[in-house]
Amino acid sequence: MAMTTPTLQAPPALATTTEPPAVRRGLIAGALAFIALFLVMPLAVVLAEALRRGVGTYFEAITEPYTLAAVKLTLIAAAVAVPLNLVFGLTAAWAIAKFEFRGKSLLITLIDLPFSVSPVIAGLIYTLMFGAQGWVGPWLIEHDVRIIFALPGIVLATVFVTFPFVARELIPLMQDQGTDEEEAAALLGASGWQIFFRVTLPNVKWALLYGVLLCNARAMGEFGAVAVVSGHIRGVTNTMPLHIEILYNEYKFAASFAVASLLALLAVVTLVAKVLLEWRFGHELAHNRGR
Repeated sequence: MAMTTPTLQAPPALATTTEPPAVRRGLIAGALAFIALFLVMPLAVVLAEALRRGVGTYFEAITEPYTLAAVKLTLIAAAVAVPLNLVFGLTAAWAIAKFEFRGKSLLITLIDLPFSVSPVIAGLIYTLMFGAQGWVGPWLIEHDVRIIFALPGIVLATVFVTFPFVARELIPLMQDQGTDEEEAAALLGASGWQIFFRVTLPNVKWALLYGVLLCNARAMGEFGAVAVVSGHIRGVTNTMPLHIEILYNEYKFAASFAVASLLALLAVVTLVAKVLLEWRFGHELAHNRGR
């Protein structure tokens, strides 16, 4: 009589959660309702209000000289602040993740400082330093150098509120990667710059782009710190958020919502780019792990 070998059955897959399906559906529905109520609907209202008086009024509002000046100033401030934050964030993350030195914990704490300090306080700090009655204000006036109520002050305030974004995206990733590849490259005779550009930078390129993206979005939408140092000079020191406030206070609702829709469009573009970068970074990470 032939004996049959019993077949081994794989154990049933364990559920990741123990909640009943009704609870899970309720949580998902609650999250979607929250997103619809506090994110989707406000964006829809902004777009609807911007177009309520017609497309012609909309384009007239966004092509008005003061609006164009605000858009230009916003782009200039972001174009200066983002590269500075990129350099700082990359070097700070490299130093923190790859080296041991005294004051490392203090440096990490200082990087997080703008997250805990109100942007308005940041603007007041620069006013107390560079204003007419500030620490170096008289010297600046004597040498005809303007920082407060001018572009340099706006850039300084923007840099302050945005500089953690790049560093905070890179530090955890670099710490997780360790220093094995850099040490191997050094043993093979690579110089410090060769290690950085050929080993370190390629491994963090997607996280770096993601940090730059968030930094740029934050720079263009900054209000509190810039409001303190700008002086609200229309056509000169008003960025897009400040210009929106002035239009709204003057009861020019269609124009204010039209300009606000440009910032809303920036948010949507940022979201799409964020999703694409996350997908690309996750795909590349899975590919590297599968080697």
